[in-house]
Amino acid sequence: MKATINGEERELPDGTTVAALLEEFGAPRSGIAVARNDRVVRRSEYARFVVQDGDTIEIIKAVAGG
Repeated sequence: MKATINGEERELPDGTTVAALLEEFGAPRSGIAVARNDRVVRRSEYARFVVQDGDTIEIIKAVAGG
């Protein structure tokens, strides 16, 4: 299956969850947000939310500043 992750097309195994994707990318457990096809995925849904073929996923890291 193919999905676009942060603007880059990637081949992913079928059944990949958002949680597995974040682990593969080494994303921190806090301070991030995930959007699928321009809709926010709730943190409580990461483990059961399966990425589908053709999805666009954005992983956004919060940054402090002013």
